[in-house]
This record gives sequence, C-alpha cells and structure tokens, in this order.
Amino acid sequence: MRLLHLADLHLGKCVLEAPMLEDQRYILHQILALADRYAVDGVLIAGDIYDRSIPPAEAVELLDDFLSSLSERGIAVLAVSGNHDSPERLEFGSRLFAERGVHIAGRYDGAVRRVTLEDEYGPIHVYLLPFLRPAVVNARLGCAAANTGEAVRCALEGLPAQPEERNLLIAHQFVSAGGQSPELCESDTVSVGGSDNVDVSVFDGFDYVALGHLHRAQRIGRDAVRYAGSPLKYSLSEIRHGKSVPLITLGPKGTMETELLPLTPRRELRKIRGRLDDLIAAARGNGGADTQDYIHAVLTDEAALDPAERLRTVYPNLLHVELQPPEAPALDEQAADPLAHKSEEEMFEEFYARVTGTLLSNEQRSILRRVIEKARDDA
Repeated sequence: MRLLHLADLHLGKCVLEAPMLEDQRYILHQILALADRYAVDGVLIAGDIYDRSIPPAEAVELLDDFLSSLSERGIAVLAVSGNHDSPERLEFGSRLFAERGVHIAGRYDGAVRRVTLEDEYGPIHVYLLPFLRPAVVNARLGCAAANTGEAVRCALEGLPAQPEERNLLIAHQFVSAGGQSPELCESDTVSVGGSDNVDVSVFDGFDYVALGHLHRAQRIGRDAVRYAGSPLKYSLSEIRHGKSVPLITLGPKGTMETELLPLTPRRELRKIRGRLDDLIAAARGNGGADTQDYIHAVLTDEAALDPAERLRTVYPNLLHVELQPPEAPALDEQAADPLAHKSEEEMFEEFYARVTGTLLSNEQRSILRRVIEKARDDA
C-alpha cells in the first residue's frame, strides 16, 4: 500500500499580508499529480488544514475541491485537526464523508478513532489523534495529566490494539526524541517551558507515525516517526528549505519504505541583498527570470525614497524590505555633534527606518510635519 503524508496546509494563510491561496491551489494540484503518478491508495493529513479556526470561504472551497478530487480517484483520506483548526468545524459532516472514504477526526471525545484499510498483506489500522490539550484529556478520561506528554500517553494507553498487525498513527503535536528538540521555523509555535513536549517513545507501538505541527520536514528519533513539513514556505526562516511530501510504501509487517517527493512552488520565496539600484538593474538585466518570486530584499545602501515602490517595479511580489546600511565610519573625537545639522524630521525618519526596516510613506511624512509644527507652536 502506498500513502502520501501531508501536514500543515494552512489553507487561507497570508505571508506578510500576501495571500497564498493561488499558491496553495497550485501545490495541491501538484500533489494530486503525484498521487496519480505513484498510484497511491491513501493520503494522511496531520493537522493545521486551515490557517485559522474560521477560515475564509475560498479556503473552504479549496479544501472541498481537493478532498473531492481524491475521493473521485478512490483514494482514502485520513485527517486530524491541528491547533490552528476548529475541531467542531472539521468534524461537521464527518460521518457522511466517511462513506466516501474521507475520514476526519476533528474533536477528541475520549476515544482515538481507528480506520482499517486492506491490502494483499492484510489489515492496516490507522489511528486518528487530533491535537490534544491536557485539560481535554483529563476531562474525557478522568486522568490527571500535568502536561501534553502525559496526556498523549494517557490517550494512547492500550493502543495499538493489535500490535502484531500493521498500525499507523496520525497526530499533531510537538514531538522530541530523548530531550533533543526538533528543528524549528519562525512560523512554528512552541509553548514556554516545554509543557507541550511529547517524547517519541510514546509512539513505540506504531509502525509509522505521521506528524504535523512543525513546518520543516524531519524524522524524530527513528525513520518511522516523521514530520511531513508544510508544502509551501510560510516564513522567511524557510527560505533555504526544500519542500517535499513523504511517500510511504507498506509491505508485510516490519517492512516499509519512505521516499521524499520534491514539490515545486508556483513562486519561490527568496532573499536578495545589495544596493537598491544594483538590485533593480540585476532584475532588469536577467530578462525577467525569477522576478515573479516572493522577495525579501535587504538594502545595504543609505535609505532611499520609497525603496519598496521602486523594487516593486521589477519584483511585483515583494514581501519585505530590510535596511542594513554599511557601518558608519568612526567619528573623530573633535567632530561636531553628528545630529546638529539634521532637522527633527530627518532624525525621526532615520529612527523610524532603523526600528521598522521601512521608510515613512508620504502620508506619514505629512502627519509628522504637522506634529512637529504644532510642537514648535506650543513651545
């Protein structure tokens, strides 16, 4: 049996105010093409399907299209909710969806849902564990878990029920191995003090654990416990990450192969660095190649007027401009006060640029002038 492992779709997400819906539609079509190419039997989705608990209508429609396309192909879907999802909203209609091979566990009601698939080697039991918080587990099971690790251990007690058969788990938690933390991105959320930490040993009875929650693809402790990572780059810290989707091939009990299938985004997320005029000239000189990418620009020259607007003439999908001018030369001890020749407006503009990494807009500059004039009048 062949399964694709997805996680952290974050449908409806914006990156630095840039909507990603069309990029997400593009990557889901690519995943469908991989499902066709490798003749997969099922798709595991390990939470954070949406970016927020009340997703925009376009994101709901996109998920509907994706799940319908999988169902029409006869591909089973097994999914759980993540911390970004609304469990109740994902749970709606789940019994009807199950009749079409789409199994979604949104809420944790005290029992871990199990779906059994079949292949030539016999049954494959897939357990669906939604994102858990200790308070929910304690209320449902009457245990006294002090942290998430204890809560997950309590929820999985006695599972898998048939350890001699093949057993998979889908979960959305922060998992570490022997106290060694996984690699994180800026977009990953981790609790202070490690109260959300779950040790990988909790999953020892499962043949494969499909994890979601962290955006960087990685194994945790052993090859059979893996974060799929997000299918797209959702933060500047992910610029150097390659995105992929794990393909899991199950044979008889104890045999399994994992292959990472690379994903190619509609637009890359890149960082460029240099002087403003040089960056603009380079973009115009390369014939427009890569100019549609999402760009994080680092400017190394002194602040210029409206650098973002000038960069957008060649990089229409500019996300962020960071100002890193070269170090100023050391001042001679006898030199005059370097601020003495600057106006209040100039000093504030420099301060604003250093703090925010952007320049004042014309509207902000007009407001600043009015404030300075009023302060002078009051004085």
